[in-house]
Amino acid sequence: MATMMMLPMPRPLCFHLSETVVFTRATDKQQPPRSCTQKQPRFLSQTANSCKFNHSSSPPQSTTLDQARSLVDDFNPKIPIEQAFTPPTSWYTDPTFFSLELDRVFYRGWQAVGYTDQVKAARDYFTGRLANVEYIVCRDNNGKLQAFHNVCRHHASVLASGCGKRSCFVCPYHGWTYGLEGKLLKATRITGIQNFNVDEFGLLPLEVAIWGPFVLLNLERDTIPQQESQKLVGDQWLGSSTGVLNANGVDSSLNFVCRREYTIECNWKVFCDNYLDGGYHVPYAHKGLASGLKLESYSTTMYEKVSIQRCDVGQVETQEDFDRLGSKALYAFIYPNFMINRYGPWMDTNLVLPLGHRKCQVIFDYFLDASLMDDDAFIESSLKESEKVQMEDIVLCEAVQRGLESPAYCTGRYAPTVEKAMHHFHCLLHENLAN
Repeated sequence: MATMMMLPMPRPLCFHLSETVVFTRATDKQQPPRSCTQKQPRFLSQTANSCKFNHSSSPPQSTTLDQARSLVDDFNPKIPIEQAFTPPTSWYTDPTFFSLELDRVFYRGWQAVGYTDQVKAARDYFTGRLANVEYIVCRDNNGKLQAFHNVCRHHASVLASGCGKRSCFVCPYHGWTYGLEGKLLKATRITGIQNFNVDEFGLLPLEVAIWGPFVLLNLERDTIPQQESQKLVGDQWLGSSTGVLNANGVDSSLNFVCRREYTIECNWKVFCDNYLDGGYHVPYAHKGLASGLKLESYSTTMYEKVSIQRCDVGQVETQEDFDRLGSKALYAFIYPNFMINRYGPWMDTNLVLPLGHRKCQVIFDYFLDASLMDDDAFIESSLKESEKVQMEDIVLCEAVQRGLESPAYCTGRYAPTVEKAMHHFHCLLHENLAN
């Protein structure tokens, strides 16, 4: 897979809006067409004087989504793992259930979207997409972290792409131009427009925060002062696992190496389930990795919205293998879709993005101790080993998805001693989906 490099982008000139604008009235609230069965994020109670992110918890007004909600209780989180059945196949194969997940899981709470080196200096930016939400994260001219919906307020074109440096954002469709703090700076050829207030047509803000080396967005709430969200984000995102992660080297001390992206033909939860089976599949599917781990030492600890798996590294064949894996490995899953793997001098993160009810993208970002950043041979061999494991996992996940779509399978069981984190994940999903 190609490595993503952060290259400087051209810096277009920014101009100030010269046209006279007058604000006089609000428009009516607009509803999506009846044919739209997928609820948009709590979004756009639209008036001419405001365009707010609506974070009420009202359910989607759709018969099909009502039916999807009825599928939620096909899994019972109150049954202990020793007696429990896994969620039914509909959780992994039903398009309307997937739409419900977007609203109840991904459009709520903190979501990891990137890492701090992507927005290290003033005018740095990166873009991304979470479900139907296109976003921009940037630092303005004063270095303040900002985040916005990446949608032009004129005719809804996606405004920017990729990452790099910008002095402003110019829409590629009609040239409307926005400052890095979100203000509309230029609207082309609008002479004669009426009932238009320039101050109400800036980019729509998103709540953004940083924890350690990670950039987070919250699509649910109106923006709050950044300094307040910085104080709260650790507890809200990680709960009581914060200290454990800090103590095990999950911090900003490592250097970014590269990014690799994989598109996988499976529901996003299949990839998460595979990660959360307590190493159950490792000796069968990852024989090379298994040879370097003491699988009998595997342990799992659950926190509020985090599960942490630990495993000691066993006898390895070469010094290079020991240098790569170290003496122990930590695998942290942060609900709903983010994984942190810390081993030896390495940390890699896995961000699982749903692309549909049977397709997802997994983004791997690799970080390394600064003392090894010039060791090209070590980096290349380590990434090669990691790539081998990823390809093995892709084969597994795509095979599971095909099996879930077969009439031969409806629901399964848990291996209680090893699949506790998976059961915890399913219980958290039920909690979100039922409320």
